Amino acid sequence: MAGHLKGSWLALSRTADIDFTFQAPVTVSAVAHALSASGWSPVEPLGVSYAVEDDDGDLEWVRAHPDFLEQVIATLASRECLGQEVAISIYNAAAQTGGILHFFAKKTEVSFSPRIDRRSHPVAEEMTDLPWYLNSMLPALFGIGLLGYQAQDMAD
Repeated sequence: MAGHLKGSWLALSRTADIDFTFQAPVTVSAVAHALSASGWSPVEPLGVSYAVEDDDGDLEWVRAHPDFLEQVIATLASRECLGQEVAISIYNAAAQTGGILHFFAKKTEVSFSPRIDRRSHPVAEEMTDLPWYLNSMLPALFGIGLLGYQAQDMAD
């Protein structure tokens, strides 16, 4: 999966992510709406953070006020973004954790990276509690055509 994420907040001692594969292309709107039933929202503590792939193939991050959420989602679904990678932060306020949803160009593959107040695994604190994230997200994503997933947590 191509694409790069820029930013100093990426410097972690571990890399954890869940790669989701869907039957058909999905939109940011459809995924965000489905996950909202499990308490997830694109509004995170710093606002709404999103990115669009630039001419160099990098994701250029922008932060918007929560009042502009609908405009952000419309931007990510626009004709200009067809065939491009896009990303948006997503946050679960009740659990006080979140991360990045990275939509690859064909929109049948979406990667989630826990990056906002990452939950540690209860047995191995240095690892990410990927089972918690999966339990929280899978029921909603199956409802919009999830075929499968691959999860990993690796030391850098």
